[in-house]
Amino acid sequence: MNKNILYVCLFSTLFLACKPKKEKQTQPFAAFTSGTLRNDKGITEGEYQITKVSDGDTFWCVNRESKKIKVRLIGIDAPEPRNYFHKKEQPYGKEASKYVEKLLMDQTVRLEFDVNPLDQYGRTLAYAYLTDGTFVNEKIMKDGYAVLMTIPPNVKYEQRLVEAQKYARNHLLGLWKNRL
Repeated sequence: MNKNILYVCLFSTLFLACKPKKEKQTQPFAAFTSGTLRNDKGITEGEYQITKVSDGDTFWCVNRESKKIKVRLIGIDAPEPRNYFHKKEQPYGKEASKYVEKLLMDQTVRLEFDVNPLDQYGRTLAYAYLTDGTFVNEKIMKDGYAVLMTIPPNVKYEQRLVEAQKYARNHLLGLWKNRL
């Protein structure tokens, strides 16, 4: 019995003494060229034509030079519409995707960056605005098709998105219909 306790103590000591290997993270950066913000992929803030909606918070678009980019909307997290990679389909995912597709498909949007314009997967992180001035991130949230997800330092419009989520929740819109 004492032998087993000794092995447990030895194993615990060795296990706790081992330090996990740290991953080196590189931070994307933003730069200014002739007064226009751009990310380290050379993508500038400006107008883009939506070509495909991937799900409720991600879409593909092209600029005037036909450069294709994948955009992840900042501050929101829509449910997953299908299983892919390590993510599983989530309730209300298909509805959120259809809503965003109807809202954005074949539309022109103006993209605005925050502090970090790229995520860990190389997607462009942005706030999007329709030509009529509608703040897309906020509209999706306010209509109940996403929940708040802020990742510092990209928190420029956090309070607006918090208020949009409160509105959707209080009015039982979208995914909040059956939650309360």
